[in-house]
Order: sequence, then C-alpha cells, then structure tokens
Amino acid sequence: MSRIGKLPIKITQGVTVEVTPDNTVTVKGPKGELKQKVDPDIKIEVSEGIVEVKRPTEQKRHKALHGLYRSLISNMVEGVSKGYTIEQEFVGVGYKAEAKGQILEMSLGYSHDIHFRLPKEIKVEAKTERRSNPIITLSSIDKQLLGQVAAKIRSLRPPEPYKGKGIKFVGEHLRKKAGKSASV
Repeated sequence: MSRIGKLPIKITQGVTVEVTPDNTVTVKGPKGELKQKVDPDIKIEVSEGIVEVKRPTEQKRHKALHGLYRSLISNMVEGVSKGYTIEQEFVGVGYKAEAKGQILEMSLGYSHDIHFRLPKEIKVEAKTERRSNPIITLSSIDKQLLGQVAAKIRSLRPPEPYKGKGIKFVGEHLRKKAGKSASV
C-alpha cells in the first residue's frame, strides 16, 4: 500500500467532512468551506473523527490517485482549521510592495509598476520597515491556490544568482554564483 494514502486523516475539533454520492468531499470549519471532486474509483470513508481513502486495485493509476486525494483532503482539513500563510521578501534597491484591497501594487525595477489582482480567497498584507526589505504575507485556507499565486508573484522577478535580487520566499536559501574573476 501507499505510505501516504493508507494513513488515516484525523478530523480536528470544529471541522466536519461530508461525502456526497457523486464523490465530492466538502470540508467545513471555523475558517471556511472547501470542496474537492474525487475520482469515482477512489472510495472515501468518514467515521468517528477520521477519514480513510481506499483504492480498488493495485493499478499504477489508482496508486497515484490514492496518495493524491489523501493529501488534498488532509490539506483541506488543516486549511479550514488553521489556514496557511506564505511570506515573500522583495530584495533589491527601490523594490516596493503595497496592498490596496485585493490589488497588490509592486515596484520591481521595471519602467512601470505592476498591479496584481488577487483572488478573493486570498488575503494580503504588505509591510515595509526602515532599512529592511519589503515583505508581503499571503494567507488563505486553500493551500493549492495560495501556492499558485505565490509562484506567480515570484515569477514577476525571480531571484538572480549573482546578487540575489528579486522576489524570494522568507527563509529560502539561494545559491549564489561567483562573478567574473579578473585575469592577470
């Protein structure tokens, strides 16, 4: 059996998990509600505070879906109870970030400012302290959407390997390259 797929998912306090006949899993909690359509071959069983994901055969496809849906449901349970946050740091002279509702205004060294519209499920905070790089904090209950938006923001100015300028995740370690060496 799959190491990930066979693990039961513990339902935390205040969270409810429901499975409809068309194999849609709905997870409700204090922070919100998430839904996920599950492949009809995979069976989801909810009983006494745990959720179990079962597969019908040992086919490669069923094994892959088994672990996938177990992880997705586990992320949904954690998301509606605790939520997820991602912090990104803007490293570079003149780089700025400002949150105005669901629009993130960024100045990234281009000739124009970038206005990035965020989905309504994501909340953003931008803070800039003196003598430090601007940091934005993205938070949501949907881990997949949050990661996708964070990757899109990072792709606007990925960190370069010589000086490390660009948008990076807080705590991320970048491998730097040596510059040109002077010939003798």
